[in-house]
Amino acid sequence: MARTIPADNLYMLSTADRLPLIAAVFIRAASVVTEWDRRSRTRQQLKHLDKHLLEDIGITESQAFKEQRKRFYQT
Repeated sequence: MARTIPADNLYMLSTADRLPLIAAVFIRAASVVTEWDRRSRTRQQLKHLDKHLLEDIGITESQAFKEQRKRFYQT
């Protein structure tokens, strides 16, 4: 099982003053990929929520469908 680092922590590392440039670039890239993965998994999970659960989180079925159709890199 892969160890995950929250995207906020990766972003904070990428803005640190003392990191070598190449390390900052790789950490920023890891941060972006982590965010893409989170979006993809979240959108996949929307497919399995019932109407009442969608209402609980404050979105309609059409909004959920629209969100599910987005690509991982789209905000």
